[in-house]
Amino acid sequence: MKIPQHIAIILDGNGRWAKAKGMPRNYGHAQGSKNVERICEDAYRMGVKYLTVYAFSTENWNRPREEVDALMKLLRNYMKTCLKTAKKNDMKVRVIGDLAGLDDDIRNRIVELQEATKQNGGLNFQIALNYGSRDEILRAVRRLAADCAKGVQKAEEIDEHIFESYLDTHNIPDPDLLIRTSGELRLSNYLLWQLAYTEFYFTDIPWPDFTKEELMKAIEQYNMRDRRYGGVKEAGEDV
Repeated sequence: MKIPQHIAIILDGNGRWAKAKGMPRNYGHAQGSKNVERICEDAYRMGVKYLTVYAFSTENWNRPREEVDALMKLLRNYMKTCLKTAKKNDMKVRVIGDLAGLDDDIRNRIVELQEATKQNGGLNFQIALNYGSRDEILRAVRRLAADCAKGVQKAEEIDEHIFESYLDTHNIPDPDLLIRTSGELRLSNYLLWQLAYTEFYFTDIPWPDFTKEELMKAIEQYNMRDRRYGGVKEAGEDV
């Protein structure tokens, strides 16, 4: 079976999962955080090279203040456990998003985490924090426009490759497979540029209940897809 090189996941359903169990939403987020560690290890063992998770969006700031504060506290704790997991599994960690919108101490922990794992050669693990794809594209356009004004770039020479070098995900291959948990059928402003030819897999399973077996189901579905990238399948070709 062919394993996708890059899997992106929208970690959805933590709060609803907790509510269904009579627990506060924050409990669901905590359990979801633990599941990220498990799935990282599972993906690494399966042979996945890149894993990108949508942890906190630019729109998540609109949630109740109490929930946002709890998520930031959870994030601070997760940075510590993520470093341990990264060392254990030889993971290289990279955080994408508008990091300027995060508190100084969180940014410092992100820098420490990325610096400590930059030489690791196992799973490339990307965490999308304070991330929104439209925001990412706008930030890229602003940087590119500034470079054009300085003469670093020429507008008439800009192509997809040059533009992609200004995105948060530069030097990371586009996802082969996108997984969204908990039954929602939308992208929620996630990796809109990068998902142009990605295969989508939606499941009703909430993120805290998403297991290695569920990941394998998604990969099995991926193997049933005919990825033509806008082309056609030649007669007799096994795609």
